[in-house]
Amino acid sequence: MTRRRKKMLILIAIVLLLIGGFIFLIIPPSTWNETTTTEPDGDNIDEVIEQVESMDEESQTAAGDLSQNLRDAIDQTLNVFTQNDYHITALGDSLTQGVGDETNNAGYVGVLERRLTNKDYRVNIDNFGRRGNRTDQLITRLEEENAIQRSISRSDVVLITIGANDIMRIVRENIMDLNEAAFSSELNDYENRLHEIFELINEYNEETEVFLIGFFNPFAGYFEDVEALYDILDEWNQTGAEVVQMYPNAHFISIEDLFSIDDVNLLADDNFHPNETGYSLMGSRVLSTILPLLDEMHETAEDVEETEDPFDDSDGSISLE
Repeated sequence: MTRRRKKMLILIAIVLLLIGGFIFLIIPPSTWNETTTTEPDGDNIDEVIEQVESMDEESQTAAGDLSQNLRDAIDQTLNVFTQNDYHITALGDSLTQGVGDETNNAGYVGVLERRLTNKDYRVNIDNFGRRGNRTDQLITRLEEENAIQRSISRSDVVLITIGANDIMRIVRENIMDLNEAAFSSELNDYENRLHEIFELINEYNEETEVFLIGFFNPFAGYFEDVEALYDILDEWNQTGAEVVQMYPNAHFISIEDLFSIDDVNLLADDNFHPNETGYSLMGSRVLSTILPLLDEMHETAEDVEETEDPFDDSDGSISLE
């Protein structure tokens, strides 16, 4: 928590306490201290007890209401000043959705969120992953879905997994004759669509940091003998990395090497999506890549707050101007 935020919390807590004390003092004493309006004697002791209990209950309710109102006000204030430090928007296909994660813990996005939380980073992640999405479909969603646009507009980081289904469509259409020519002719269109995706994101928020996560070979379990697929995936990964270099706020995260580990099962039962272990590796790679930027954002924000601190106590006073 920054020095500015601490000062604001202290000042507001003091103000709320003063308001609470003032309310306490101006409430008529009869409401707080009165126990009964009946003089006790042998004939009406039951009535006196009833009145005492009734007044006690009213006083406790009034005190409880005041206490709860103060707590609510303080809680609302704290929520304003302890809101999430970082906002992340996750876009793309089944890898972002977490398909294949047998623990149903949201795949690499869930891994990322848990590990950031464990490191005491306050973070909110909006996950817009949708199974089967291709680049053209993501473009449509970016243009039409207000929730995605709003999330990007306030995001610090945008994470993207996209393109595997573009490749899958080519595989399906050329299943009987897989060759590099079919993929090469589509590669230029894929590149153009990536540009459109980055331009749309920057249109909504040019200050966010955008990370494109590359491909691993999801076809190894089905087309082990088609060596050209490895070259094709490398070419598509390279295209993504080159597109990223054209945007100052964009970065490329390679994960292909993670899924080349021998003797470790990293794929789900469908031999296409990562399993929990695969997603854990992805999440760790993404975390190690974005963490320096998150820390840099935090330091920059603190420097700005120190420079523009409205609570200027250089002369021992607090200014609200």
